[in-house]
Amino acid sequence: MADLFDRENQWQPLAARMRPATLDQYAGQRHLFGDGMPLRKSIEAGHIHSMILWGPPGVGKTTLAMILANYVDAQFLSVSAVLSGVKEIRAAIDQAKEQQRFGRKTVLFVDEVHRFNKSQQDAFLPYIEDGTVIFIGATTENPSFELNNALLSRARVYVLKPLDSEDLIRLLQQALSDPQRGIGADAPAMEDGVLERIAHLADGDARRALNLLEIAVELARADGLDAVSLKLVEQAAGTESRRFDKGGDVFYDQISALHKAVRGSSPDGALYWFARMLDGGCDPLYIARRVVRMASEDIGNADPRALQIALNAWDVQTRLGSPEGELAVAQAVVYMACAPKSNAVYTAFKAVRAFIADNGSHEVPLHLRNAPTKLMKNQGYGAEYRYAHDFPDAFAAGENYLPEAIHHEHWYEPVPRGLEIKIGEKLKFLREQDRKSPWKRYDGKGGKKD
Repeated sequence: MADLFDRENQWQPLAARMRPATLDQYAGQRHLFGDGMPLRKSIEAGHIHSMILWGPPGVGKTTLAMILANYVDAQFLSVSAVLSGVKEIRAAIDQAKEQQRFGRKTVLFVDEVHRFNKSQQDAFLPYIEDGTVIFIGATTENPSFELNNALLSRARVYVLKPLDSEDLIRLLQQALSDPQRGIGADAPAMEDGVLERIAHLADGDARRALNLLEIAVELARADGLDAVSLKLVEQAAGTESRRFDKGGDVFYDQISALHKAVRGSSPDGALYWFARMLDGGCDPLYIARRVVRMASEDIGNADPRALQIALNAWDVQTRLGSPEGELAVAQAVVYMACAPKSNAVYTAFKAVRAFIADNGSHEVPLHLRNAPTKLMKNQGYGAEYRYAHDFPDAFAAGENYLPEAIHHEHWYEPVPRGLEIKIGEKLKFLREQDRKSPWKRYDGKGGKKD
């Protein structure tokens, strides 16, 4: 099989030299390209279709597109959505049409396709449909949110996963032993645990793993050492961080995991995802703001202290910064994970909003209106308003604070947890007082004053 890459260019980075040319050389993605998998069989038979490759950086999206083009002996054209526009798209299509005249297929690879706007994505549609190009788009973002439905309907989505440690170690060993593409015969020895440490630091990213290996080898050679040590690997890694991608899928996946751990009363899970986000470079103030949301949405009145603790943690983070502020946020996260849970306020608020959206606008009842002027008093504003503090327990039994047409509606239902147990008992008592009261605001008879 023809080689896709310039193997003789010794100045290429190791990651570029180690690009595989066949599926046998391709690392990872066994769920798609393992022996006997349908997609692999189709490709090896020379049949490929338009597709979207969705996965994090360094999992082989570009490489896979090149391999696929090679299997069907197609022209490979690459367009970057970061650097290209409609002009470049048209130029690529013109090249594809030229090849089509000679009966040759074209694989058009669009890197970071999610960065193209709707009109740019639409520009591909007729050429995918008429077979001018086999379209392969690569994205690190969720295609459901970032790509047009019209494009998604013409291309199948395949999820590419981060490489596991076993795949990465195997790739590193190949790079050390391959005399043509890799480091070859003059490669220094690797001390125990070095490859495992590189695989761990690479965090599923093959490109990062090969880059770390190459830097570590160069450091060993510069120091005249015969072996790469763990210390050299740490120097090569510098401040390498785990996958995070602020604003991308990993970002939202991790904040979702943190929120669900708090909701699920798992302090360990909540702390883990909090620390993971910090480790990935997330702004602690962003997390502090989200913690405040969690206090209202998932704890609410079951423990009102949670909201104050969350606000205090946000204030500490603002005033002191890191690391002191992060400890305060961690304290709030753990407190809320351990606190009794209630989404009663959250549920009631959503229900009221939905009710208002689906129903007409009801006027404020006259007895609830303020009457600062004589004219307004003459219009009945504030008439027969019953001042709660004038009644036992500061409760005017039988009164109603909703418009007459909806006066029977109830949305807030406390849960039997935490402080809401007491709140529920009180509301039950007050509603019984309403039921027994001779005064009924909306009984159709005007009621009887206490």
